[in-house]
Amino acid sequence: MSTDTQTAPKLSPKTVAIIGGGPAGLMAAEVISQAGIKVNVYDLMPSVGRKFLMAGKGGLNITHSDPYDLFLSRYGSRSGNIKPMLDRFNADALRTWVHQLGIDTFIGSSGRIFPAEMKAAPLLRAWLHRLRQSGVTFHVRHQWLGWSGTNTQILRFMSPQGDKEVNADICVLALGGGSWPQLGSTGAWVSLLVQRGVQIVPLAPANCGFDVAWSEYFRGRFAGQPLKSVKATFNELQRQGDCVVTATGIEGSLIYALSAPLREEIAAKGSATLTLDLMPDKSLTFLIERFSQPRGKQSMANHLRKRLGIEGIKAGLLREIVPATDFNDPIKLCSATKALPIKLAATRPLAEAISSAGGISFDAVDEHLMLCNLPGVFCVGEMLDWEAPTGGYLLSACFASGRMAGEGALKWLALNKP
Repeated sequence: MSTDTQTAPKLSPKTVAIIGGGPAGLMAAEVISQAGIKVNVYDLMPSVGRKFLMAGKGGLNITHSDPYDLFLSRYGSRSGNIKPMLDRFNADALRTWVHQLGIDTFIGSSGRIFPAEMKAAPLLRAWLHRLRQSGVTFHVRHQWLGWSGTNTQILRFMSPQGDKEVNADICVLALGGGSWPQLGSTGAWVSLLVQRGVQIVPLAPANCGFDVAWSEYFRGRFAGQPLKSVKATFNELQRQGDCVVTATGIEGSLIYALSAPLREEIAAKGSATLTLDLMPDKSLTFLIERFSQPRGKQSMANHLRKRLGIEGIKAGLLREIVPATDFNDPIKLCSATKALPIKLAATRPLAEAISSAGGISFDAVDEHLMLCNLPGVFCVGEMLDWEAPTGGYLLSACFASGRMAGEGALKWLALNKP
């Protein structure tokens, strides 16, 4: 049952400041406000949920229907840190929560879960309405400047009215990572927390594209074109799907799924080589047999198209990377078709990434996501040092971390009554 019809409990004299109006911050605000605590949400942008709305522009992927163990594995080396959050608020709980807002959901063919209308706006609208009914107040165009001196209960902001200070018994930081800074996730909080002795892993692009030194011809001819139904392999990791060739390199969901190990390889060795199987549904033997048939007077382009079904951007990639002499050798050409090496020189800038890796070390927070050396200050969402592929996993962990910190804030307030 929606909480819209419930009577809000009598407000406590305590107040909580949530800095950042994304999913993690708003979820923390919901948990705390429903307990009768006054909550003020401060956001840098003219309205809250900007990145959430942008993420849902092409269809809001709220979570995923993976079995729990598989779902948890998507967080890689941080699975152990994310598990306590998802144990308390998993994909099923998130889906139920969405339904309580009056939004239906469905499972897509890929296992991803979407709102019935595929949009973020109706969900956000219903959510903000419920938060306001719970007594949450929103303050937009407020840039957080840190604390006043050593007192973490006095927050400093640059507001439309100028500098101001705000008193709050608890602070929940939900400022996002460093991707899409135009929507508010600027990463400016890093220096403020470093000054307070908080351990932070440098922010890095996640779910990102990579630079490839394409020739001018290839870039001009194929930039922006999709590369469909290919299999990407890096070390022992394999994914199949689609990606896009760009003027600077390569990006898309297939590439994002491998971005973490590729990024680490580039950091360690200066480059990484990804191999693409352009014909994942055909065996090497089949391709060799087909391509070995006499070409006659056909052009090489027609021979590739008729015998192997390779044309357009896939043929262009072969021409870009495979030596011209290898086109006369069926074994060499077909082997390249099944394992085409793409040398990645660098990640694209953090500002272009879908999300960010790095952030506040889990060693710096307790089991409730409160900073160990700043009691009463909680951190949620992409500020923490974790990453996950696209597919609903990012949002799921953001929501779950918000609930974890919200519950932790209530416990802290109960233990620190005046």
